Amino acid sequence: MQVILIGPPGSGKGTQAKRLSAQLAIPHVSTGDMLREAIAEVTELGKVAAPIVASGALVPDDLMIGIIKERLGRPDAAGGSILDGFPRTVVQAEKLDALLVQRGGNGAKNVRVVQLLVPDEAIVKRIAARRSCGNCGAIYHLETAPPAKAGVCDRCGAGLIARVDDTETAVRKRLQAFHGQTMPVVSYYRNQNLLREVDGVGPVDEVFERIRKSLS
Repeated sequence: MQVILIGPPGSGKGTQAKRLSAQLAIPHVSTGDMLREAIAEVTELGKVAAPIVASGALVPDDLMIGIIKERLGRPDAAGGSILDGFPRTVVQAEKLDALLVQRGGNGAKNVRVVQLLVPDEAIVKRIAARRSCGNCGAIYHLETAPPAKAGVCDRCGAGLIARVDDTETAVRKRLQAFHGQTMPVVSYYRNQNLLREVDGVGPVDEVFERIRKSLS
């Protein structure tokens, strides 16, 4: 099964994708995590992506498609994956369809697309209080899911940071880009009768149960 999670930044895609990955036994593929890792390691990809990510703009299609093609070609993704942050444009969606057909013949027929619905202002409020661990990637929220000790990761003890793209200005720019470039992807999948809409507001467990039911 190929699961695609669509939603604005801060809608909870990453958190829910990790839970789905554990339940379905297929890898969680986060383009955001892959880009941030490349930026931190100052790879060639990272050098190109760093100023784009910091500004809140979307990374170009050809760059993202290359990243996804390489990742889905690994053995652990042979049975499917959970895509978080891709596709973000119709061009990316079309390329993904072609890639899935190429890999599995009728691979595109096994796609499940879930859109998490969260209002913009709720997103801005969520992200302003979000912190992540620079070492293990754990995510916290200062209001709803704070660490046991302020500024310290519960899991590994490393310091927590606010991501460079989590400022209100960058978030609003990312939301604008999402509505302008990614919402057409929603229509693309709706027209194929693949789209499942899920309310993304509420406790994590409740949202996960809504997603699980939408996939069954």
